[in-house]
Amino acid sequence: MSTQQIEEVKAFLLKLQDDICQTLELSDGKGTFKEDNWQREQGGGGRTRVLTGGDVIEQGGVNFSHVFGGELPASATAARPELAGRSFQALGVSLVIHPHNPFIPTSHANVRFFIAEKPGEEPVWWFGGGFDLTPFYPFFDDVQHWHQTAKDICEPFGEEVYQEYKSWCDKYFYLKHREETRGVGGLFFDDLNQWGFDKSFQFMRKVGEGYLSAYIPIVEKRKVTRFDEQERQFQLYRRGRYTEFNLLFDRGTLFGIQSGGRTESILMSMPPLARWEYAYSPKPGSKEAELYDYYLKPQEWLNITEQELRA
Repeated sequence: MSTQQIEEVKAFLLKLQDDICQTLELSDGKGTFKEDNWQREQGGGGRTRVLTGGDVIEQGGVNFSHVFGGELPASATAARPELAGRSFQALGVSLVIHPHNPFIPTSHANVRFFIAEKPGEEPVWWFGGGFDLTPFYPFFDDVQHWHQTAKDICEPFGEEVYQEYKSWCDKYFYLKHREETRGVGGLFFDDLNQWGFDKSFQFMRKVGEGYLSAYIPIVEKRKVTRFDEQERQFQLYRRGRYTEFNLLFDRGTLFGIQSGGRTESILMSMPPLARWEYAYSPKPGSKEAELYDYYLKPQEWLNITEQELRA
């Protein structure tokens, strides 16, 4: 793996962060991202950008990081023994957007590159990433648009790619202790190197660039929807589920903490406000119940109609 290839990935990620922040600011119309540059004592650093108190975005973060160092801790190599004794570099852009309006879904996206090297041996490397959508009051056409965009990204790389990474997303963003998905899914991929560097990098780029095409039309359509306090409180309750997943299961959060990353940037994904309620259950037939009844389970979103979903 050449230095030039790593620098090419880094240049793309920095530009992606710029493009996403600029587009989100335009859609918000008021808020701007504040930048915080940081250095990691063990090696590397990053560029954290956070927007708070916008007209649309209550809080959102778009982070770039490039961290490197000697051996990974045992906690990080337990499941990947081939990484033991290798120096590593990890580059990525990760973002989470928490809108104020309950009718706009929360969204998450991440694209990353990892390489571990040892003198005299071939490097271990891979790309990973994806994007997923977490609605509170879902609209069927929004979900179909999200997944159609994901499928369009995948199709040039093989007919089976969308279904494979869509299914992986459904399995990954599943709260085992709640027996429900975090949202309506999207794409998730990891350990991608079987296509070789150039094609794998191209796919990662398409996923990173495709996030805006998937999300912005939903934001523009829903940001003028009126909401009341009951809907706001339901949004805050469901944000609790988002927090539970990130703290209990998310690989990026765990890797960041284990590798000595910057805590403020790692936990940027947490919502600014959330709440929990003992033994909550939505009223049968309510708008809140629709989320549980139809949307918090894996579905073949592009192969069903809304009527079939509710059948």
